[in-house]
Amino acid sequence: MRVLICDDHTLVRAGLRRLLESFCNIEVVAEAANADEAVIGTQQTQPDIVLLDLSMPGRSGFEALAELRRVSPDSAVVVMSMHDDPAHVRESLARGASGFVVKEAAPAELEIALRAAAAGRTFLSPQVSAPQLFARPRSDEGVDSLPPRQREILAALGAGRTSKQIAADLGISVKTVETHRSRIMATLGCRNSIELLRVAMRLHDRR
Repeated sequence: MRVLICDDHTLVRAGLRRLLESFCNIEVVAEAANADEAVIGTQQTQPDIVLLDLSMPGRSGFEALAELRRVSPDSAVVVMSMHDDPAHVRESLARGASGFVVKEAAPAELEIALRAAAAGRTFLSPQVSAPQLFARPRSDEGVDSLPPRQREILAALGAGRTSKQIAADLGISVKTVETHRSRIMATLGCRNSIELLRVAMRLHDRR
């Protein structure tokens, strides 16, 4: 697993590098001190995971997230933050993060988050995964009104498949999968990707 670390503190980056490289099969391929360096480094190295601090000089991690997803759609982003309020978590997930780890987390928690992101799953530190974080969408009733292809994609999401995997399974592009996801969210009243995932998982569990 190839990781890019982005944090504006040199000592923090050094500590994270030593920690990550002590984990089995994890390699730090680049470091960045700000959002712009993170985007450039990600574009150049195409890491499996970007470990991204939210609070940095200049552009914040929030601002970098969408661009990171654009320049390297196959790179998952795990956010690190000193903040543990639901607003920061929801915003990170809505902008495409695959995980959220508070900076006071145990080392094992960070390793779990990275491996989960690499496997296409979402991981949140226990401090921020309280039930109120996952506001339930207005209704699941709209599922029956979805076209067959969108129901197929929703079922695949509930089974833990990523957009890239779904695209390969169905013989369509990742962009087409993402377009269907957006339309599903609009139909079901989901405000972000995590709400969509909750609906998909709930439907999958009923089968």
